[in-house]
Amino acid sequence: TGTTKPLLQCITSGVLRGAVAMVGCNNPKVRPDLAHIELMKKMLANDIIVIASGCSAQAAAKAGLMDKRAKDVCGDGLKRVCELADIPPVLHMGSCVDISRMLVLAATLAKDAGLRISQLPVVGCAPEWMSEKAVSIGNYVVATGIDTYLGVEPYVSGSTEVTGLLTNGVRDWVEAAYTVEKDIDKLGDAMLARIEEKRAALGV
Repeated sequence: TGTTKPLLQCITSGVLRGAVAMVGCNNPKVRPDLAHIELMKKMLANDIIVIASGCSAQAAAKAGLMDKRAKDVCGDGLKRVCELADIPPVLHMGSCVDISRMLVLAATLAKDAGLRISQLPVVGCAPEWMSEKAVSIGNYVVATGIDTYLGVEPYVSGSTEVTGLLTNGVRDWVEAAYTVEKDIDKLGDAMLARIEEKRAALGV
């Protein structure tokens, strides 16, 4: 306890490919919980551990993904980690505004690995976001250096400059940006690809 070394070893060895912070509300424009649950299952099947907060965590709990028996939907690596550590594959990190707990964990991992947060094979995802606070929380995560994936269009499409800034331009400043994709399967693929891209850059 009190050390991130075992987690770092799992990630470096490839037993775990990375992690996803899944957050956000339900959005009345899409079927409630569906994106959260389907994306989580896709991540788990690819040996990516999920930490969740707020409504996303509730969705996971209702779907049984915070039960230790959910290891059976995981890839072999994550399943083994769940068995050895006696944990479920989706971990609860608090309410929606407790995103800071996730960032403290990311910062600790980066410090212990001698890396910048932006180099970690970690991404954030708010597939059904809808509230104003989600905007500030999402900006906090991106500004910290973690790529963030949205399943619902942000209300900025009226300005090509703002859209370009959020999805690409800010990367020059903070080494992260937003990706928007309403097709949930494609959104999951983009998250997996980004995590593997970060692993490749680290040579692990």
